[in-house]
Formats: sequence, structure tokens, C-alpha cells
Amino acid sequence: MVVTSDGEKLGVMETEEALTKAREAGLDLVEVAPGAKPPVCRIMDYGKFKYQQKKRQHKGHVHHSQNKEVRLRPKIGEHDFMTKVNRAKGFLEKKDKVVFSVIFRGRENAHVDEGFKLVERLIKELEEVSKVEQAPSMQGRRIVVTFAPK
Repeated sequence: MVVTSDGEKLGVMETEEALTKAREAGLDLVEVAPGAKPPVCRIMDYGKFKYQQKKRQHKGHVHHSQNKEVRLRPKIGEHDFMTKVNRAKGFLEKKDKVVFSVIFRGRENAHVDEGFKLVERLIKELEEVSKVEQAPSMQGRRIVVTFAPK
């Protein structure tokens, strides 16, 4: 069974005859349904067909989000804090999740409330570009909070 490139059925014919019709049209004879009785062949430009298939396959590309970690200390300077916030905004705009860790060392462990104040300020700074996915929680010597893009 032979079908032309624009869908017109030419009917059942011998392979040699179908090949000559395809060559006359300057196209290829492609078997599209080998399991059918009789097998179905189409006269088409095979290179163009493969190109369109590949193009269609690439159309479904999606971004796989990653977890990015930003570490802070409770006594971080103002400019350093804003630099880390701006870096996190960049990650969130690229649809990545950001995990902030406020790390305590030595005597800083006695002032955990300072770390939670820092996290509250962080949530306020990032509220326009993200949502809190995991609320701030103490995990050992660090406070961890996760942000997801809006």
C-alpha cells in the first residue's frame, strides 16, 4: 500500500514500481507500518521527517530544579547579608530551591535567638520571589530553612 506525501492513497503496488514513483517525485519511499497487511509505505522527504521528529523531541525540555545551599553566620555584616540574599534571588529566578543554614560555633550557641532573628529578616527579604518550603528548624548546631521559587 503506497501513500503520497500529501496523504493521497496510490493503492497496492510492487516495491519496484513504488520506488520509481518516489524517485520521479525526488523523494524517498519510507515504510511506516511494516506490520500491516499489506505493509504501508509513504513517499516523503525522509531527512525533513527526521529533522521534524528531532525538533519535536527537544521541545519538551524542562528545567530540573536543584537545591542550592547558602551558609550564614549569626554575626554576618549587612553588606555580606545582602550579597547572599541577592545570590539566592538569582538561584530562585532560575527555578532552583535554596537552603539557608545559619551555623553556630562555640559561644554563639548561647545566642540562638540571634540566628532566628536573622532567619526572619531573610524570609522578609525573599518573600516577593519565593515561598518558605520548610519552616526554620534547629538541626544540631545550625538553623535550616528552605525556600522554593514562586
